Amino acid sequence: MKLKHGQNSQDEIKLIWLIVGQLATWIGASFIWPLTSVYLNKELHISLSIIGVVLFCNCVGTILGSILAGHYYDRHNPYPLILWGVGLDALVLFLMAAFHGWPEYWIWLTITGFLGGWNGTLINSLATSLKRYPGRYVFNVLYFSQNLGVVTGTLIVGYLYDYSVTLLFVIAALLFVIAFVNAVFNYRPIIKFHQERVENKQSGNNQKIIPMPKRNFILTMAFFTTLAVTWLMYMNWESNLSVYMVSLGIPFHMYSLLWTLNASIIVIMQGILARFPRMFKTLFHQIIFGIFMFAISFITLVFAKDFTHFALSMIILTLGEATAFPAIPAFVNDLSPSTSKGKYQGATMVASGIGRAFGPLFGGLVIDKAGYIPFFWVASILIALMIVVMIPLYLKLHQKLTLYK
Repeated sequence: MKLKHGQNSQDEIKLIWLIVGQLATWIGASFIWPLTSVYLNKELHISLSIIGVVLFCNCVGTILGSILAGHYYDRHNPYPLILWGVGLDALVLFLMAAFHGWPEYWIWLTITGFLGGWNGTLINSLATSLKRYPGRYVFNVLYFSQNLGVVTGTLIVGYLYDYSVTLLFVIAALLFVIAFVNAVFNYRPIIKFHQERVENKQSGNNQKIIPMPKRNFILTMAFFTTLAVTWLMYMNWESNLSVYMVSLGIPFHMYSLLWTLNASIIVIMQGILARFPRMFKTLFHQIIFGIFMFAISFITLVFAKDFTHFALSMIILTLGEATAFPAIPAFVNDLSPSTSKGKYQGATMVASGIGRAFGPLFGGLVIDKAGYIPFFWVASILIALMIVVMIPLYLKLHQKLTLYK
């Protein structure tokens, strides 16, 4: 296999086919999650607390799927693993189209969560096998494709929801069928890659594991806690906010349009940060700016009663997402020794997953007991507290940190 960037290799998957798979799966997934809370609450009359449990199960499934997929990718041939994952996801979505009552919807959503984590991890893992392009370029393209899929999916779902929920599930299933066919014909080079990986593994040199320095570890834990708390609140935009907006008389397709706005701004911000990489003096400044935007966005929600104000809140929120979320794993990477970078990047995913798993449940309980406005204040205060903790901690530790570029 050719390992130098820019050289042709017959033994690796072409990047365009990974992009096709990423687009198809994310458009399909974006047909499901925006409508879940509204559908369960307005059509099946399920309480927000129970909806929080449903979404919790979905996120736990995603975490388990990610962990298992990463484990099996390192040890087994990835080709059948990705085929089984995408194929089963298509089957489950067809079953959702036929049976989407209660509690079967809960069961299907949990399974799709597991398969989503499985497929997402495998696609990212397959991307690591590409040697024709630099890794940063490959993952930037995949991240762009993911957000393009979200833009497309959320733009369509709001209009099709008013027409037919069944049709949404059928279209989502067909998109996964496209991803499956794409994988069958275009992911076969991974078989050869796996064979070479097994052969090379036997001759590799064992490298001594270097523990993360104590000060690095403390700051890293602060980042993980901030990430978990931020996702804990952010997930309510994907769940309980849809119910709130509909209750104010705003059509569901307008809520869906907010996620198109979200993904569009992320894509634009990616371009700006790539063009002006020194817009922020340090990664820490970028993180603090992003977390501050998250806190401000929830304050603006207190006063939001029409679509324009919700759109303003989403813009502020997305500025936070587009700056803080990419910067945290980048800083964690600098703090991690070369022998444990994968471990701590995995821990970053776990921190996000914990926040995603408990977010709808936490928000649902607070909203059911106190209402939406008190929840917005709670969310803003808790996120702001993360800034209060991180700034003095960073000022105390930053000159003594060990950076691993």
